[in-house]
Amino acid sequence: MAKKPGIARGTRDFSPVELAKRNYIFDTVKKHFQTFGFQPIETPSFENSETLMGKYGDEGDRLIFKILNSGDFLNKTNEEDLQAKNSLKIATQISEKALRYDLTVPFARYVVMNQNDITFPFKRYQIQPVWRADKPQNGRYREFYQCDADVVGSTSLWQEVEFVQLYDAVFTDLDVAVTIKMNNRKILSGIAEVIGAQDKLIDFTVALDKLDKIGEEGVKKEMLSKGITEEAITKVQPLFSFTGSNTEKLSQLKDMLATSETGLKGVEELAFIINTIETLGLQKATLTIDVTLARGLNYYTGAIFEVAAPKEIDLGSIGGGGRYDDLTGIFGLKDKSGVGISFGLDRIAIVLEQLNLFPEAVNDTIDVLFINFGEKEALASFKLVQQLRTAGYKVDMYPEAAKPAKQFKYANKRNVPFVITIGSQELTDDTFICKNMQTGEQKTYNTKDILTIF
Repeated sequence: MAKKPGIARGTRDFSPVELAKRNYIFDTVKKHFQTFGFQPIETPSFENSETLMGKYGDEGDRLIFKILNSGDFLNKTNEEDLQAKNSLKIATQISEKALRYDLTVPFARYVVMNQNDITFPFKRYQIQPVWRADKPQNGRYREFYQCDADVVGSTSLWQEVEFVQLYDAVFTDLDVAVTIKMNNRKILSGIAEVIGAQDKLIDFTVALDKLDKIGEEGVKKEMLSKGITEEAITKVQPLFSFTGSNTEKLSQLKDMLATSETGLKGVEELAFIINTIETLGLQKATLTIDVTLARGLNYYTGAIFEVAAPKEIDLGSIGGGGRYDDLTGIFGLKDKSGVGISFGLDRIAIVLEQLNLFPEAVNDTIDVLFINFGEKEALASFKLVQQLRTAGYKVDMYPEAAKPAKQFKYANKRNVPFVITIGSQELTDDTFICKNMQTGEQKTYNTKDILTIF
């Protein structure tokens, strides 16, 4: 007996209905990417391991899917490493490539390799799948799509302002009231400086970023385990209950970071973005400062974004990004600052599903179905099918001359709004019958009127 097939954990098949909903989100995001002046690119699904490793911190590196070298990949491994079962050293000897973890680092590599053909500042968008060896759970998969927009080659904070507006435009179009959280990496560096934990910046920020997941005590415990002193944690205590309006938060940060030049620079940058957005206004989104927002990626140097789903949906972030001043520098191209954001397609789909925000028309696969009564009738039907398709309608004809009841049942299962029949009498009269499947009403028309009835 054949073994029942399955798919790998953290991956999914998508039905036509599910893909229609995903494409609705794709199309909405892509429309606004283009409206804001971004250009599309694509990069390979896998990169050289050296391109990816070391760019996401220790946690990120552990989640990168590595690809085994082809052929006898164990033949060139060090015998001592094999005997010692040293997986880290063995991995570098048997795997030279890896599936991309995100779209930002491959984008940086792309910019460096194509710098002579790019006009800076370069605004690009990219919608492709990425892979992470993460533990699958609700809204978190090992294979998922990212929808990214980045600008490289400009240090202007107007880019950050524009990205807030872009988030607002997309989620307003999708009718989702999101909260856009913002912080600045310089502020986090300044806090680490004033509490005497400069050498533990990454450990400090990674732990702080988990506040909403593991709580205050969990964060303190992790900080202690990373060597951050109790005295330093006491100084950072106000961050665990940082409240007030954006203006009040900026004032508190300015006082807290009075002795840190770096921290004050971060407050200044954040204030410009917040104040400019308050002047310009947003349609549906809310912009708020979140000083615990760190996003554990090593390459952010300025603004940090995260988009939170509506409170009634327990899902976490559905988008994020930030400023990275020297990401291309790791590939040899200096002084090319960049800033970018990402949309979490899969989680956005969950939000729209749970809030019942997908338009009914998204599930419409075809506009018209022609019933097949036989060879002559089918030929006459196909002439009308061609006209409707040329006019932009989604049209199909049942392939076999099956019983009419079976064909109408098929139309109902496909949620087809209109069904057209051409029988022997209609063939003689050069007419057709169009039935509205929702109301049950049907009328007879002349074939020359086919383009006027919908």
